[in-house]
Amino acid sequence: MADTRARADRAWAGTRAFQDEVGRWAAGASGGDTARELAVALGLRTAVLLEGPSDFAAVESLAARRGRDLAAEGVCVVSMGGAMSVARYAELLGPPGLDLRLTGLCDERERGFYERGLARAGAPQDGFFVCVADLEDELIRALGTAKVEEIIREEGDLRPWQTFLSQPAQHGRPREQQLRRFLGTKKGRKIRYGTLLVEALDAGRVPAPLDGLLRSL
Repeated sequence: MADTRARADRAWAGTRAFQDEVGRWAAGASGGDTARELAVALGLRTAVLLEGPSDFAAVESLAARRGRDLAAEGVCVVSMGGAMSVARYAELLGPPGLDLRLTGLCDERERGFYERGLARAGAPQDGFFVCVADLEDELIRALGTAKVEEIIREEGDLRPWQTFLSQPAQHGRPREQQLRRFLGTKKGRKIRYGTLLVEALDAGRVPAPLDGLLRSL
């Protein structure tokens, strides 16, 4: 048991090092040699490309709920810092670079960025799962607005939520849209709620794009 835990810890630490190195590589700060060495050492086979840290938190939370150790399975989840970075990451991690299998989530309005970026890298496009608006929208609809508001109260965010609702711009907007906008109004809130909303899901009501992604890994 101790040996298994130690191996899992090493895989986790190595994956985090790989994620950090890929971020530097994508920013032009390295030539990618360290990332390549880490990928080989970790036995990586798949890179999950996600737009930002809130999606990252949601994917890792669902994997943990399902008892999946993605690092030990040779899967690395990567937060790209924006949909327009997909071409760069596909080039580095896909066929022209480390030749990992690429998968991930994308928003419907940004599907074109992904299609063009993956095509340029010669990577298959059928491994990506599309959210109607974004993953927060998918989670809010899966949980229902009453449940999301309950989580907001439990987290001590009731007062800022009420203040937000009092703003003229929010008057008359559908509750789903208000909740989605509220999650993005404070730095770090989307990341925190990415985990909380996934943890609150019933097992049979995981949004289709998120469920499909995890099942594909």
